[in-house]
Amino acid sequence: MKNYILVHGAWGNAQEFDAVVKLLSEDGSRVTAIDLPGHGGNRVAIADVIMDAYIQKVVNEINGIEGKVILIGHSLAGFVISHVAEAIPEKIDRLIYIAAMLPKNGDVPLALMQSDKDGELLAEIIFSEDESYATLEENTIRSILLHDVKDQEHLNNSIPLFYMKQATQPFMAVAKLSEPKFGSVPKYYIRATKDKVLSPSLQDEMLANWKVDKVSTLTSGHFPLTSIPAGLVTAIKAFDASIEELSKVA
Repeated sequence: MKNYILVHGAWGNAQEFDAVVKLLSEDGSRVTAIDLPGHGGNRVAIADVIMDAYIQKVVNEINGIEGKVILIGHSLAGFVISHVAEAIPEKIDRLIYIAAMLPKNGDVPLALMQSDKDGELLAEIIFSEDESYATLEENTIRSILLHDVKDQEHLNNSIPLFYMKQATQPFMAVAKLSEPKFGSVPKYYIRATKDKVLSPSLQDEMLANWKVDKVSTLTSGHFPLTSIPAGLVTAIKAFDASIEELSKVA
């Protein structure tokens, strides 16, 4: 039985993975989507929503599971899962990035977004007066985050999930990753060709930061977990097939 841990990105929560959890667990795998601190049902003060707290939440979840886990991160959670792998590489079977940040040592999430000439989200983010948190307007969610979701009822039901105050500190964190620890963990990446948040060009730049065992590409916006969950799960399971083939050759 495989153990999957799913980690959401900014303005997200575990609920956005509902369809993926259902599909991914059909083969008997144990699949857990978690709420990071300050998200979903995991309510804490804005001041306590920091990158280190995100990382520790995932580490604690994994340490409560016997054996290794397949750790999956979407968007900003790519930064999170990378640091979890740095902290406990022996517990990670593999990392899977979904249209996610794959930072090199020294990278900062905000700087990555600022460097993305094709990214459309940063200009639309509304910061609080003290810049401790940020929010998104409905049109931004519709036109940039979920622009390729065809089912209007599903789209309308998904939009309210993003109505939250996202702490800004996690975007200021500095990547501290090493080749012996993080570099030793197998990495797989799912690109999104219609992504307006982390553009395909930025995704390709980040893919050059580390050895990535296999890359899959989906014709999707930033949230394939919402727009094409079945296609996303197929891509995730295809990594299993490629690993099995390699083991036969070995």
